[in-house]
Amino acid sequence: MNIDALIVSDLDNTLLNTDHRLDPLTIETFQEMERRGAVLAIASGRHYRDIRAVREQLGVDAYIISTNGAHLYDRRDRLVSERLLPATLVHDLTLLDKPDSVRLNVYTGSGWLIDAPDQRLLAFHHSTGFVYEVDPALRGKARDDVGKVLFIGDPSELAPIEREVRERFGGQAHVTYSLPDSLEVMARDVNKGRALGVLLEILGMTPAQCVAFGDNLNDVEMLELAEGACVMENANPLLFEALPHAKVIGHHDQAGVARELRSRFALD
Repeated sequence: MNIDALIVSDLDNTLLNTDHRLDPLTIETFQEMERRGAVLAIASGRHYRDIRAVREQLGVDAYIISTNGAHLYDRRDRLVSERLLPATLVHDLTLLDKPDSVRLNVYTGSGWLIDAPDQRLLAFHHSTGFVYEVDPALRGKARDDVGKVLFIGDPSELAPIEREVRERFGGQAHVTYSLPDSLEVMARDVNKGRALGVLLEILGMTPAQCVAFGDNLNDVEMLELAEGACVMENANPLLFEALPHAKVIGHHDQAGVARELRSRFALD
């Protein structure tokens, strides 16, 4: 049976398990989906280089939507579309007051910069080998190569930063969370849904042909666009409220995405 569909999935707490790794069933399922003609895509807040390593572990040719939609790459790693933060906005965002315990990060086209080391953050990337570069002078730089600025820390410490960003820069920026402790700021209108729309247009496909999987607030626009929207059992409770029409599927630590695909497309 040939599968005429675009399958797009988030990574953390969606396609990856609690150890931030791929279940063998997930690898087997994605390879079978590709053999049957499905188009595959990975859409994540992670950096392109980080996602590319996961794609290699999957062993498939998948499009990559990285940095919450700031970049779209084709299956041969060619940049298809990109929308960066204005340099002046990067300058202003990196100068915001924050507690010393909150880490300032930026994702550039080439890598991940952070204002000080934080071993906690390396656990998410231990399976890919993608690591940050410490730049103590990160604050106040007007860089023109930044896809997102992110603040990582306790949610109670991020809340006032989020309020200030929305009050001062709401018309210039898109603000979201990929995890409760990761406040992420991209250029206006940058989100996974916009990038998915570009990909659908390139492929000549419609939202009715798209099955999408996500677990958190940075997946909202993508899941609103895809008619086959699926929310993980372990998702942020706010996502269930935002997307009451979406199908709730299994847990990410039990290969929920793979099991849904096998059932939906009769792979077993």
